[in-house]
Amino acid sequence: MRLWLGVAVLLAVAAAAAFGWHWMAADPGYLLLRLRGWSIETTVMFALVALVAGWLLSYLVWRLLLWPLRALGRTRARRGQARLSGGLTALAEGRYAQAERDLGKLAGQPALRGPALLGVAQAAHARGDDDRANRALDQVPDACASAALVLRARQLLDAGQTEAGVALLKSALAEGRLPPVGQQLLAETALAIDDPATAVAALEALARSQTVAPAVLEALDVRVREASLRHAPDAARLNALWSGLSRSMRRRPELVEAFARRAAALGQILAAMDEIQSAQKRQWNERLAAAYGELGRLELPSRSRTAESWLAIAPNSPALLTTLGRLHAELGAWSKAEHYLERARAAAETPAVWEALGDCLLARGAAADAARCYRNALSLARGEPSRPLDPDAKAPIGIDTHALAVEERNAHGVPQLPLIG
Repeated sequence: MRLWLGVAVLLAVAAAAAFGWHWMAADPGYLLLRLRGWSIETTVMFALVALVAGWLLSYLVWRLLLWPLRALGRTRARRGQARLSGGLTALAEGRYAQAERDLGKLAGQPALRGPALLGVAQAAHARGDDDRANRALDQVPDACASAALVLRARQLLDAGQTEAGVALLKSALAEGRLPPVGQQLLAETALAIDDPATAVAALEALARSQTVAPAVLEALDVRVREASLRHAPDAARLNALWSGLSRSMRRRPELVEAFARRAAALGQILAAMDEIQSAQKRQWNERLAAAYGELGRLELPSRSRTAESWLAIAPNSPALLTTLGRLHAELGAWSKAEHYLERARAAAETPAVWEALGDCLLARGAAADAARCYRNALSLARGEPSRPLDPDAKAPIGIDTHALAVEERNAHGVPQLPLIG
């Protein structure tokens, strides 16, 4: 298509030239120029040709005069690109002094001034020279002002000035000039300081930018919604947040746990129980099984019966056995509580099992054994091995310390390994 178009244009130009030449040949015209006693007589055709030739000659002379300057500019550009490449490579490799030196030499070039100063600020901050970093950020041109703002906020956060850094990011977000990397930084920082409202605002702006991978955005979204549920000020706000989630979000175990714990803390124990029970019917989750035993002292008999019914689903679950131990301990059934806790400890030693077992032994008056249990809980939390209880200590009689071996089958009736973690 382009070839035919080019041929058509050439034919049109040739036809126009032939027609123009024929038209001018019939009457070439007459041109007379007089200036200070000089007279120039010529035809119009020759005058036009001379004018075009003069323009071409002037253009060639101008290009020849600019050639040394252009060559110098190209040489300078190549050197600048080499320095920029070397400086960025040094910055990525941790050679911050060299990066600062190479990038600093580019600050005088208008096209590279912004990126060079941003790199200098990063290198100086990495070296611990925040004064040099601030001076570089102060010189960043307006075209890179948003990037400079994020670097300044990150510098404040790294220095422990969290309030100042968050305030800077929030003001930029409110003004609509916070780039996506700053929005993600604000969301992460707000989660760290338990400010879910700010995290939600930053997350919404980040989602609108469509610059983050869907998996990363989804993971951050779950964390933000979880924090919002955990910090709901009252039951009405909690229910509004929960009902505002999508169905897929309300099925995520971490969000179900956050809602249940906050609902129980606000006195809505039935709602907390219902959400965990519904989630466990859909798909068994160890995290929810553990949370079910940590909802307070309300509805203990009902919760213990429900938890015991779950033994048919996950008889060897350490989280479920620990929950049963906690619930029966709250009910005062110490022997039954120790029975479940011993089974949980035999299945998998965890700090929660040792702590709950210590509570039971302490309630029975075995303070020495309880202290050993608490010591083992702390040891496991620190990554250290536990120690066996004193063989001379008073131990429960008749408690099966082995995990219950029950055959488990999947939805198709095929036997499968027991679910432990």
